[in-house]
Amino acid sequence: MTTHQETLFTILKSPQSKLAWMVFSVGMLVTLSLWYLAGGLVNERTYAAFENQSRQLKSAIEERLVNYEQVLAGSAGLFEVAEQISRNDWSDYIRSLDVEFYYPGIQGVGFARYVPRNQLEAHLATYHNAGEVDYLVHPEGDRPEYYPVVYIEPQTRQNILAYGFDPMGDPVHRRALEEALKFKRVAMTGKVVLVQEQIDESQPGFLLYYPVFSEVVAPGASPIQPAVSLQGFVFSAFRMNHLMDGIVGLISPFLDIRIYDSDVVQAERVMYASNLGSLENEFTFEYQQSLEHGGRTWLLVTRTTPAFDFLARDERPLIVMVSGTIVSCLLLLLMLVLIRARLEAQINAGKYRAITEDTKNITIIFDTQAKPLYLSPSCQRILGYTLDQALKLGVEGIVHPDDAPAVQSSFASVVKGHNAAFLQTRIRNSKGQWLEIEGSYTDMRDVPGVDGIVCNFHDVSELREVQSRLKQLAYYDSLTGLANRQLFEERLQHCIKSIGRREQPAALLFLDLDGFKQINDTLGHDSGDILLCHVARWLSDCVRQDDSVARFGGDEFLVLLSQVSGPEAVAQVAENILNQVCQRIKVKGHEVCVSTSIGIAMIPEDSEDAATLLKFADLAMYRAKELGRNRYQFFTKAINMKAARRMLMQEELRVAKELDQFSLYYQPTVRLHDHKIVGVEALLRWQHPERGLLNAQEFLDVAEDCGLMHSLGGWVLRQACIQAMALQSSFEELVVSVNFTKGQLLDHRFLEAVDDVLSTTGVQPEQLVFEFPADVVVDYQEQIVPVMEALQSRNIKLTLDDFGSGYCALGSMHLYPVTTIKIDRSLVAEILTSQNCAALSSGVVAMAKKLDISVIAEGVESAEQLNVLIESECEYAQGNLFSQPLPESRLAAFLTTYAGQGQRFI
Repeated sequence: MTTHQETLFTILKSPQSKLAWMVFSVGMLVTLSLWYLAGGLVNERTYAAFENQSRQLKSAIEERLVNYEQVLAGSAGLFEVAEQISRNDWSDYIRSLDVEFYYPGIQGVGFARYVPRNQLEAHLATYHNAGEVDYLVHPEGDRPEYYPVVYIEPQTRQNILAYGFDPMGDPVHRRALEEALKFKRVAMTGKVVLVQEQIDESQPGFLLYYPVFSEVVAPGASPIQPAVSLQGFVFSAFRMNHLMDGIVGLISPFLDIRIYDSDVVQAERVMYASNLGSLENEFTFEYQQSLEHGGRTWLLVTRTTPAFDFLARDERPLIVMVSGTIVSCLLLLLMLVLIRARLEAQINAGKYRAITEDTKNITIIFDTQAKPLYLSPSCQRILGYTLDQALKLGVEGIVHPDDAPAVQSSFASVVKGHNAAFLQTRIRNSKGQWLEIEGSYTDMRDVPGVDGIVCNFHDVSELREVQSRLKQLAYYDSLTGLANRQLFEERLQHCIKSIGRREQPAALLFLDLDGFKQINDTLGHDSGDILLCHVARWLSDCVRQDDSVARFGGDEFLVLLSQVSGPEAVAQVAENILNQVCQRIKVKGHEVCVSTSIGIAMIPEDSEDAATLLKFADLAMYRAKELGRNRYQFFTKAINMKAARRMLMQEELRVAKELDQFSLYYQPTVRLHDHKIVGVEALLRWQHPERGLLNAQEFLDVAEDCGLMHSLGGWVLRQACIQAMALQSSFEELVVSVNFTKGQLLDHRFLEAVDDVLSTTGVQPEQLVFEFPADVVVDYQEQIVPVMEALQSRNIKLTLDDFGSGYCALGSMHLYPVTTIKIDRSLVAEILTSQNCAALSSGVVAMAKKLDISVIAEGVESAEQLNVLIESECEYAQGNLFSQPLPESRLAAFLTTYAGQGQRFI
């Protein structure tokens, strides 16, 4: 569809098209009126033709009946002129009339002789003696007189059947005979079946009777007892179909015709029905006429048929409708074109007003000498100048002095013939404020009504301010105001490119706050945000103005030292940052302190690629955390190799999970006062295809980093529960301990996973001991304690693992629902050589007794270590002194053997 058509279609649907629709409606209304009038005229014309055919049909039927009556009258006259008429005379006379040609429809013309009752036998004898032995008068019956048919022509096979028929013996014929005698004229019978008819060819018929007298009947004679001058009746027999078909075919072949032997429509009195009678329910017009002849009345009913309607059709109403519709549509189209022209004129006028009066755009028309000829109304609203004031001030008084040369140059180029020139400058409004504007000069000196240089411009001061804010949002962190990652990476790229020119190194520092997550989770995100803002300010104070500080995301920051003398200068900046960040501040009434771990990558020594430098600094930062946090670490190739090995191990761990290379080993826990094994600890092992059997400590951190611990930890718990079920029948009091990592315990799906394993394996919760790392419980107390309480409610025993290896808030011990604590193996290892370790171990045991908590010493390797622990009244021990960790296949046998021997280790 073209643009023009779209425009018209749009106008057609708009409110402006009302007038066009009114014109179209009037046109269609006139068209419908003319169509209705033309249809009425055509109907009248068709009805007149139909009525004319119906009347002609009636006239033709009446004319033919009159002709038939004349035939009978002539036949009767034959008897009046001759005393005796023989059958041959009758035959010659009828043949002379040529009935079949001139009087179609007559089945036969005959004579019925009058025979009194006393002469009947003589009458029969006459014909029998003449050789007609089959001649009989019928129908039989005793009657005063008889009128047997003695003559009938033509003598066809069917007509011969009428010989001897006495019409006086049939009520319908008798009434016609009486009518003819009474009024001495032709009388017509009602609907009859001719005696000539065969059963399979029967059809309605009728007869005309005319009395034959040899002389005038005496006055006062009875119709039933005629004078001797009555010789009989001449008659004509008619088959209705033969009579009517010739008439209908000539006059009205396409009309449905019915003739009733009655003056009303009666189905049983049908004398004739045309061959179109099957269409009786489909007609447009109907016409009824009465025919009276021979003392009877016929009802002639004519109806139109679809064939008649088709032949009588007139295309003029259709032509009127089609022509009127086309004219109406053309009028509609014409009106739409006129409306579109008017709208275009209004739109052009509106556009001109929008250009000249818009509140944000200003239009000024200059002559070639830069003299203002016209100022749009918006100029006064925006700048506050009228045309007279602008003329008085001139360009020099409005345009900023620094921008005036460029403005004058652009104007001059348009005057010289350039079609348009861009304009960007600062102009002063009537209040003395400088506004930034953008626009253009356009040469419209050849446009009638303009005749000058048109300057269109608009105020972009707000736009510049918005762009500045958008730039701030796009390149700066909304919380701290530092550069964001995108801006920092651009600065890093720029720094890398400039190093080659100045030949002086630079450094990239990657910082991650230590312990920030605990503060964020404990005090809330608002407190964490306040702390991040303090850190951002401290970092900015530690660097020069040419250096860059950015927030990388979360609690990670980046520092770019654009020019340094060497690693020593970078180390000094890192020391300053460590000292500055590691200070105590109050946040919402809480005194908090964080530290930071810093990774350092040198530019261009380590790399000249921005992404690689970020990666190396990140690796160095993680190495600083591994070494104890609150320190800085330069990137080295060894760190890179370690990272590569870590990535390789991640891939190997994924493959190991798929290939079932993991298994569980079990190390017994011994009760020291009777040396009885009371439990086993499930320990995860990895059967590495190249490095052999690996302890969990060698790959657990990597597994947690790459997200495998959820599925791997679930597998460990399930296998341990299955083993507990297997041991239950033989070792009822034996419990199985299972270790969990920080990631598992902090996972919101942890309790759901535990319930699923308990229900699917059927293990009793009393058979299980869950070991929680002490440092994780302390660092994430608010999240972990509810989990511990939920497990305790399920009757699962809890153990605080690795106790004494790091920071532990002894004042919070009463909050932890544990039944056992494990002395870390690092204390047990030094228990013989370090008095402090021995004292610490004894102190842990004494404290646990006060809290009614059992103690397990892990990592017991010698009898001497065991003796010291027994002396300090430690209850349980675990280590290689009792048994190495055992695979599932050897565990049951070991437990059975150990229990049978009652083995002791001291």
